[in-house]
Amino acid sequence: MVLERRDPGRAVTPWSPFRELQEMQRRFDEVFGGPSFPSVWRCLPEEMSWAPAVEILDKDDKFVVKAELPGVKQEDMEVSVEGDTLMIKGEKKVEKETKEENYYRSERAYGSFYRSIALPSTVNASKIAADYEDGVLEVTLPKAAEAKPKKIEVKAKKKTS
Repeated sequence: MVLERRDPGRAVTPWSPFRELQEMQRRFDEVFGGPSFPSVWRCLPEEMSWAPAVEILDKDDKFVVKAELPGVKQEDMEVSVEGDTLMIKGEKKVEKETKEENYYRSERAYGSFYRSIALPSTVNASKIAADYEDGVLEVTLPKAAEAKPKKIEVKAKKKTS
């Protein structure tokens, strides 16, 4: 029986060959007790493409999806709902190319991104709203009336004698 470490974040992160190389390197280092690949592998960015980190909240009357999109302009993103899927896509563009400077290391991610989130069928799609402030996109998904919790009053029966 082989036991492996569980990585709960992996289920929602896109596959990356560089992350796989880093994991393979970590496992070799465990077995052989030292670095197995040249240190240049450690300098590669974790993701060559990226997807925004999201937070999904379930409130009484709505779901709220918050996505971190630092450096992305509002006109460079698109939020849509198709069926029961919320889609956030866009592009983070390079600010400007600097030819007079030599980078020692750059870990900033640029390029297009895409995130799709399955929605429960209890969302009122006609009232979805999105706001963007300080690099955080907040999408509010109101729950349909039938999905909202209802308080039911319990009445006591009077005994008749």
